[in-house]
Amino acid sequence: MVEQFVGKWKMTSSENFDEYLKAVGAGFAFRQIASLAKPNVTFAVDEQGFIFMKAVTSFKTFELKFKLDEEFDEATAGGKKAKNTMSLVDNKLIQKQTWEGNTTTIEREIIDSKLIVTCIMNDVVAIRTYERDE
Repeated sequence: MVEQFVGKWKMTSSENFDEYLKAVGAGFAFRQIASLAKPNVTFAVDEQGFIFMKAVTSFKTFELKFKLDEEFDEATAGGKKAKNTMSLVDNKLIQKQTWEGNTTTIEREIIDSKLIVTCIMNDVVAIRTYERDE
């Protein structure tokens, strides 16, 4: 299931994230702060099957609580009210996020013991890489 994601992760690299933020409609000030932030991310699972994802930066902390394949609401870090669904497909945790007629996909997968997060909006792709922080 999602056990391979459970634990603490620290970001080690980020590619094309500002362009991704532009594509999702983030404003200049938010993009500047978000592009500089290096989030630490924690995944956990409880006994009812809820998955918790917490991202902490010096600028902002956000948390998600969800079950696989069940839609949930999110107020994004950028202030949008979005509908989300998380699914596990081929060992990838795939998040579909929709708001105001827009859709972005965020794929999370473990490759060579690293958490690779691929953010996709139309033809814009950003990749953020995390290593375990035990």
